[in-house]
Amino acid sequence: MTSSILLDGRSLTRGQVAAIARQGASIRLDEAQLVKVKRAADFLAEKVGGGEPIYGVTTGFGSNADKLLGAHRVRDELPGGNPEPREGTLLEELQHNLIITHAVCVGKPFGEDVVRAMLAIRVNTLMKGHSGIRVETLRALAELLNRNVVPVIPEKGSVGASGDLAPLSHLAIVLLGGGEAFYEGVRMPGAEALAKAGLQPVRLSFKEGLALNNGTTQMLATGVLALDTMDMLIRTADLAAAMTLDAFAGRKGAYAEQVHALRPHPGQVETAKQISHLLEGSTLADIAYHMVPRFKPWLADSWSEPSDQAYRFDISWDWVPATQRHGKEAFYSRFLPFKGGKKHQPQDAYCLRCAPQVHGAVRDAWEQACRVFDIELNAVTDNPLVFPDAENAQVIEDQVISAGHFHGMPLALAMSYVKAAIPVLASISERRTAKLVDPANNDGLPAFLIGNEDATDSGFMIVQYTAAALVNDLATRAHPASVYSVPTSANAEDHVSMGANEARHVLEMTEDLGHVLAMELYTAAQALEYRQDMLNAARTLAHRGDWEALAAKINGAPRSDSPHYARFETEVRALMDALARAEDFHGGVAVRAALATLREHIAFMQRDRAMDGDVRLVCELVASGRLVA
Repeated sequence: MTSSILLDGRSLTRGQVAAIARQGASIRLDEAQLVKVKRAADFLAEKVGGGEPIYGVTTGFGSNADKLLGAHRVRDELPGGNPEPREGTLLEELQHNLIITHAVCVGKPFGEDVVRAMLAIRVNTLMKGHSGIRVETLRALAELLNRNVVPVIPEKGSVGASGDLAPLSHLAIVLLGGGEAFYEGVRMPGAEALAKAGLQPVRLSFKEGLALNNGTTQMLATGVLALDTMDMLIRTADLAAAMTLDAFAGRKGAYAEQVHALRPHPGQVETAKQISHLLEGSTLADIAYHMVPRFKPWLADSWSEPSDQAYRFDISWDWVPATQRHGKEAFYSRFLPFKGGKKHQPQDAYCLRCAPQVHGAVRDAWEQACRVFDIELNAVTDNPLVFPDAENAQVIEDQVISAGHFHGMPLALAMSYVKAAIPVLASISERRTAKLVDPANNDGLPAFLIGNEDATDSGFMIVQYTAAALVNDLATRAHPASVYSVPTSANAEDHVSMGANEARHVLEMTEDLGHVLAMELYTAAQALEYRQDMLNAARTLAHRGDWEALAAKINGAPRSDSPHYARFETEVRALMDALARAEDFHGGVAVRAALATLREHIAFMQRDRAMDGDVRLVCELVASGRLVA
């Protein structure tokens, strides 16, 4: 991607962060806003000579905040002198040491997308002009991103207040010529990466270390990418539910607009609208009960005509004799007396009927997190805050104010909400998958969605096991990190958010949520083809006008010399006419498009085969967003 996104500290969006992180967009800095950046840096330079304590500029950090820096190094007067002499002033050394001593994260490195997001977000917040960073340092930070120097940032080590100190120090240390970075995909020392990219190390000035490592950037970056993925996965869940509902020939009434107007939670209303849209054009949803046959294992004599031998199944219904219809006359005045695959009940299981309420609640959790993160993207999150043009300022504390914008609790709690929602969405998806493969609950489809004529096939049995394992894993990981603070910095930082852990967990959990939804789509595609083919086989049989051939598929038929036989013939002919008049049976337009895309990569499974490749492909299709598209 060659697009360039302007950063001005005011207008960065989640979509732009995703484009920078995942599509390679570059950034450029708003020149008018850089005037404000310079004003704050010049102001600090003016005030440093006054000798007053300015936190993190002329004092130490954290529990060292009560220590003023002197004019010269005490260690130079120690016996033997200073074994490691430093260039520059104590004020510069303070900022340098802040970065090199705080880069202590552990674990595997964040992916390139997370680090690129962190760089963009950090540059944008510094563009607000309240951090005291110099323009040249800010430009150097932007060039790391634009020249694709990706600092190595281990995943674990931030408590989410004072911001993401440790991971941001790993980001900033490369700017100083230290640490490690990936350049052109190769991991190397930071100084080497800078040299290869044509960049020079930076020497930090007043407060620049704090400006670079004090803020909510890691949790914000991982959270934004998690929310971007969740957006696609929520829509994928709607698609999976629609495909499953078509496979069940389910009921659309539970998605009606007038229904949800009575309980208008925004996510619920939107989900009902989306699933209804996905089902548009379906000839399966709301089908009459008597039309739907149930699966019967194929036998050599299942079909009377040679052209039908290609079928991979047989079909059947049960006839309900008149003696069993007492008290049900109203029902049988609307529906013919045949029991096939569709149960005679006017409502579907919760996993189908309550999709608007469950998916919608997850959508609302996502929307709330988006609202919080949209605010944070264009906020100042470091400390102290510099107000060079504050009116009526009497003392330095009126213009350099220590506050708590680095505290990640707004993000942490928003992520806790999404974190709890993820296993909920995964769980209802797994329940739909389980229903599809269970012959007691799948409305006439074959057990485990396979013919299994010789009792050798397992079909889709273990696909549901994998989904179940993932749901359990997601549920055990859903405990909120934000409720457990562990104080740091000799208790100077006595309440922290753990927001970095929270957002990282959510980003990791989205991958498994995608896998659960992929399992449902993989299974629903198999079920939908069976349902379509079984109904269309019945329709083809009916088109021949041979009521006796259709009657051969019906169990419980009376003997030809029975007084009930004439009635049976009349009712079979009525079933034949209804099937013959029916349109081709198929899912909704959008469902069919998704099914076609899936079938470009994964064939229908008529007999057991190795499924590992199928599972890998469907997971990739979901992750790429192609099925939603």
